[in-house]
Amino acid sequence: MTFARKCLRTIQSPLTAGLLLAVVLVSFIGCRSGDKSNPASDTASSVGKQYSVRGKVISVDAKDGVISLDTEAIPGFMEAMTMAYTLKNPADAAHLHPGDRITARLKLGAQGAVLSNIAITQQKRQNRQPAPSYHVPQAGESVPDFRLLNQSGREIHLHQFRGKVLILTFIYTRCPFSQFCVLMSHNFSQLDAMLAADPELYVKTHLLSISFDPKHDTPAVLRRYGIAYTEGHSQKDFQHWDFAALSSDELASVLPWFDVGLTLNQGNILTHSVSTAVIDPEGRIRFWYPSNDWTPQQALLDIKQILSSNP
Repeated sequence: MTFARKCLRTIQSPLTAGLLLAVVLVSFIGCRSGDKSNPASDTASSVGKQYSVRGKVISVDAKDGVISLDTEAIPGFMEAMTMAYTLKNPADAAHLHPGDRITARLKLGAQGAVLSNIAITQQKRQNRQPAPSYHVPQAGESVPDFRLLNQSGREIHLHQFRGKVLILTFIYTRCPFSQFCVLMSHNFSQLDAMLAADPELYVKTHLLSISFDPKHDTPAVLRRYGIAYTEGHSQKDFQHWDFAALSSDELASVLPWFDVGLTLNQGNILTHSVSTAVIDPEGRIRFWYPSNDWTPQQALLDIKQILSSNP
C-alpha cells in the first residue's frame, strides 16, 4: 500500500466539512513528511504550488464553501482519492451538485487545499453525453491545426503562424470576471506593448485571443473588443494580435486539448478554466500557463528564450 493510500482513504464521516478538511490535511502532511521511503514527498515543499485537478463532486456545503471531491490522480503530487476542499470563491458552491464533474486549480497554503478556476465539464443532470477527455499540454508537443474566424471576418488557421512565436489564450468578450478573461486581455495588451517596443521581437511574434463563444463573438464584436486593448501601441488592422472565435464544431476538440473546461450557467455566464500557451516557430508547445497568475514579464522572458534557441 503506497503512502498516499495509507494516509487518505475515501472519506465518509458525519464531521462538518470544515473540520473534515483540517483533519484530512493534517493527516496528509504528517504522513507524507514521515514517509521514509519517499523523502522527496515532503508536503511543505508543495505549499504555494498549484496543480490541475479533475474529479466528481460527492457533496457540497454551500454554507461553508467546501466540497468533497472524488479526485483523479495528480501526477507528481498524489494518487486518486476523495477529500474535501475549500472554494476560493464560496459562491461557486451554488453552481455545483453531487455528480457533477469539474476541473479546477488546486493551491496549497496556510488555509489548506483551496480550489479556484472551477469549470463544470459534465453536469449530473445533463449526463447523456460522454465527458470530454482532457489533455494537459506538454513541452515539445505539436499543436494540432484548427480554424477560426477573426475580427476582420477572415478565416485563419493556426498553422499560418508557423515561423513565429505564437502566444495564445482563451477568452470570451462578455466575461464579467476581472481575474479571468479581463486579466488575460490586459496581460496580452501589456505584452503586445512590450513587443512593439522591440521591432526585432515584434516581427517574430504574434498574439492570438481565442473566443469560445462563437454565437455572440462575431467579427464585429471581436473587433470592438480588440480595439479597446490594442489602441495606442499596435500596428493598424490587428497585424500583430488577432481576436478570433473557434467554429462551433471545433469547440469540443480544441478546448479539451488545451485543458479548458467550459460550462454555461444561468444568465448566459460561461464558467471556464484558464489556459495560455507559448508556441515555438515549429508549432510546438514550449510553455503553458494553466492559471491566471502568469505575468507579461514572465511571458516576454519565455519568448526571448525560445527565439534565442531559434535564431
